[in-house]
Amino acid sequence: MIVGAESSSLPRGRLGGIGSGALIGGLTAVVTITATARAWTACDIGVNAAANGMTLLFLTPLIWIAAAVPWVILHNTLGRRHRRTALMAGLIFTLWFTWFLVTWLGMPDSYPAPLCPDNVPPWWPSLIPA
Repeated sequence: MIVGAESSSLPRGRLGGIGSGALIGGLTAVVTITATARAWTACDIGVNAAANGMTLLFLTPLIWIAAAVPWVILHNTLGRRHRRTALMAGLIFTLWFTWFLVTWLGMPDSYPAPLCPDNVPPWWPSLIPA
């Protein structure tokens, strides 16, 4: 290797933040969309399966981006000095964000759901508030 030559690749820290954000954001989007679809199906919410699927298909990249951006920010700011704190903050945010979206999108209060009391599907754990 030549002394003084610099590598032309991206810095490792930035790629790691984007990679972890994309991975965790993608997983969050899949879990959120799947749970919301199951809640809509169980409570008979929406027009039909095709319309519900198109709505969720449209929301998937938005949820993915919204879940990935905080991970990238945490990795590039707090993660440089306090990796465990950044990881815990990211996990707490991801769990809260998933819960919020599933309860907000999947269990709308304004929709009359004759199959589910209070628009909460029967499979929803009673330990988790809805």
